[in-house]
Amino acid sequence: MSEKVGVYICHCGTNIAKTVDVEEVALWAGEQDHVDVAREYKFMCSSLGQELIEEDIKEKGLTKIVVASCSPHMHEKTFRTACVRGGLNPFMFEMANIREHDSWTTDDREAATLKAKALTKAAIERVIHNQPLEPLPVEINPNTLVVGGGIAGISAALELAEAGNHVYLVEREPSIGGHMAQLDKTFPTLDCSACILTPKMVDVGQHPNITLLTYSEVEAVGGYLGNFDVTVRKKARYVDEEHCTGCGICIEKCPYKVVDNVFEAGLGARKVIYRPFPQAVPKYPVIDTENCVYFQRGKCKACQIFCPTDPNSIDFEQQDEILQIVVGNIILATGFDLFDVSQIPQYGYGRLANVFTSLEFERMVNASGPTDGKIVLRDLETPPESVVIIHCVGSRDENYHKYCSKVCCMYSLKFAHLIHERLPEAEVYNCYIDMRTPGKGYEEFYNRLLEEGTHFIRGKVAEVSDVARIEEEEGKLIVQVADTLISKQRRIPVDMVILSPAMEARNDSQEVSQLFRMGCDFDGFFVERHPKLDPVATMTEGIYIAGACQGPKDVPDTVSQGAAAAARVASFISRGTVMMEPIRASINQELCSGCRICNTMCPYNAIVFHEDSNVSEVITALCQGCGTCVAACPSGIITGAHFTNDQLLAQIEGILWDVRSNLDLVPVE
Repeated sequence: MSEKVGVYICHCGTNIAKTVDVEEVALWAGEQDHVDVAREYKFMCSSLGQELIEEDIKEKGLTKIVVASCSPHMHEKTFRTACVRGGLNPFMFEMANIREHDSWTTDDREAATLKAKALTKAAIERVIHNQPLEPLPVEINPNTLVVGGGIAGISAALELAEAGNHVYLVEREPSIGGHMAQLDKTFPTLDCSACILTPKMVDVGQHPNITLLTYSEVEAVGGYLGNFDVTVRKKARYVDEEHCTGCGICIEKCPYKVVDNVFEAGLGARKVIYRPFPQAVPKYPVIDTENCVYFQRGKCKACQIFCPTDPNSIDFEQQDEILQIVVGNIILATGFDLFDVSQIPQYGYGRLANVFTSLEFERMVNASGPTDGKIVLRDLETPPESVVIIHCVGSRDENYHKYCSKVCCMYSLKFAHLIHERLPEAEVYNCYIDMRTPGKGYEEFYNRLLEEGTHFIRGKVAEVSDVARIEEEEGKLIVQVADTLISKQRRIPVDMVILSPAMEARNDSQEVSQLFRMGCDFDGFFVERHPKLDPVATMTEGIYIAGACQGPKDVPDTVSQGAAAAARVASFISRGTVMMEPIRASINQELCSGCRICNTMCPYNAIVFHEDSNVSEVITALCQGCGTCVAACPSGIITGAHFTNDQLLAQIEGILWDVRSNLDLVPVE
């Protein structure tokens, strides 16, 4: 039976047509072998455009379809579905990208038209070799793993739990809450951060559908969408949660307060047995074995001796637990780190006592912080009379992070307001590159600061050079800034400097991405499936991302993305069974030599070796169809469904049609 191919060229409004002569490409396509129908249409992805395909399949008996339009990331699913409605297997369809790969790359109409023909010809030649494939049914385990207990992870976990689904929430710190637990107030409404967050934390800790695993880390991940096998290490707290009441006497009686308090951003020390903050969930303390005298020298045990509830609450022999859990989907909400401002020595952090980071200031103004909410200088413990807040420290900087961190302008404005509120006589300066206030109520908050008397200086404080831009002279910090609005250098004497550092990816994001078999961008943030149309999914089916692990976000955007990821997971759970793409590799075991090269190359651990028969086998459900094993096999006996040698060689021959016709090349065998 000869193939009958339908070819459809899209104008995409003017996106394609302004550069490519679409009518000429359509006329040319109609003259190619096997092509029965060739049409051009202004918007092929529209309902009318899809109906053209459906009607031609039914009325003309088309067996293969080619659409030359935009990226398959945008509309491959759209046109596959149109083929199914017309009665064709969806894999009888092929798409040529003549927008991103052609019309958007040049202004040369003749060259763009020629390339459009080449791309269309490649798709025509390839689609001839396409074979019908059937999707693979996969049962979805209703349990979900959420990694990260910040506001994104909390939001996702509660959404799923409230819908009746069981959630394992894993957090590496002793308490959930993340960075939001460290904040004093949230912009622009100035709500108490703890007042918003604590009820949600308590809900997580008490919810019957949430298994909370704090002070725990994921060590291994296997399996696939619907059936992930996850190994979690629950680290020993040396406090028995079944006996402990969380009274805090052990913390009070511990004689050793020698450890820098990370939660307080280093402003003060904590005991070696500690609860991160008063509202911590769970309420049980943890012993820091690296600094505990008992674990170092075998002495003390004050925490156990003074425990009023049960001496068994303190268990010095407790060991880490290894937990094996099976889940159907995974949501990563691992959060962010703050840029290390000491990398820019011109700002003087660590050298000048009264240069603070944003997080240090957050803890300083917090009522439960180390200064009980008082804004004071570090060495004198007196209030400052003047403060400079420096935006974009490490953000929008070619030497560190080129991207905007999105929240720095707003929390810097918040700091200015808090200083005005608590120190009405203080002079406050905000040094910024550009003021970015795009959220709801954000511009109004900026205008409020103008009315409060904040001084705004548009200019960069420190360039990368050996010249310090913040120095100490006669008890004052001298901030040198280029004020671009008046085209002058200014020297501003102040008592305190607050640095607003960039939000950056977690320092272990690369390792985490490898553990969960997904990608990171150049900045270390996790890569989404599509930045606009699918910002919560990753390229690994069943694994989703939420919050600042994807990129800098404020609290509202983070909460929204956590809920969005939960909704996506819930849709899979409600279906019970989902159909996976059948584009998978397979090994001809009769010809397999057992060299095991494919086993070592597979990034998804989807290939097993059978010792008894000395051959390898692809576990279809684990395979992601990346093609690594196909390319690596020295015997060439691994086939990638929908990407066979016949299909790829035909596609290459098609794209070279013009070169071959001019040079009289021999066709690829």
